[in-house]
Amino acid sequence: MARASREHPILLEMLADGRLHLSGIAKLAPHLNAGNREAVLARASHRSKREIEELVAELVPRPDVPTLVRKIPQPLQLRPDGVAPAVLAATQDSAAPILPARVAPADSAAPPSRPAAIQPLSPVRYKVQFTASAELCRKIERLKALMRSSIPDGDLAALIEDAVNDKLARLEARRFAQTAASRKSLGSTSTSPKSRYVPAAVRRAVYARDGGRCRFADETGRRCPARDRLEFHHRHPFAHGGEHDPENLSLMCRTHNAYLAEVDYGRESMRRHQRGGDRVSERGAAYGV
Repeated sequence: MARASREHPILLEMLADGRLHLSGIAKLAPHLNAGNREAVLARASHRSKREIEELVAELVPRPDVPTLVRKIPQPLQLRPDGVAPAVLAATQDSAAPILPARVAPADSAAPPSRPAAIQPLSPVRYKVQFTASAELCRKIERLKALMRSSIPDGDLAALIEDAVNDKLARLEARRFAQTAASRKSLGSTSTSPKSRYVPAAVRRAVYARDGGRCRFADETGRRCPARDRLEFHHRHPFAHGGEHDPENLSLMCRTHNAYLAEVDYGRESMRRHQRGGDRVSERGAAYGV
């Protein structure tokens, strides 16, 4: 870090004013030079760690990794007296007397599993690594057999992508009314609220306009990057007569939706309603509450 700061003093300046964070500097510094420094740092400004990793992958792309499925060794099981059964069995079968090895008892709890890792290799390729259960491996083999006609080589990445596409289509149809053929258009949909339920045509229009992403922007104009736990927020609150018109609705992540609800209704009012179980905070994607 100190060496990078001496070679690129602008990094310290960007760290001080918040345009870059330490992890971003550590990833970018080895790849900066006089020819690319200005352009790269401009693109890296105010970017997340993941976005900077993608930028680095663009600067120095890496080759694809091989598909690999391997069994993780299981921890050694001990008897109540601390003796490893396999070692004791070997001792009993041996002609020479060997003292059974004693292993220090470990914590009874299994070691925590590592979180899934997603690393960009190049602008359009990623390395995905995770630990799977034996049941999931069996299901993948069954899926591979069923999809042999469409994916003859059984490519694991292609299988997972196809399964994810199918699940995404189902969830987005249910939550955001994303369908290939809609039964009712926006023009024929009434946006006057009879309940908190947001019509499907309105949900489709808002989701498409906001790009499936939280629309909240801070005072500098930076938009929230969240794409999960999205909810429909009424700019003019539903409880104050706001309609289900697309212009009155926007996608918000749960955190920003809760924040705007406090702005609309007041923090104390929100706490009182939450204690009473009233969902006035406008949470709930399908119903816009």
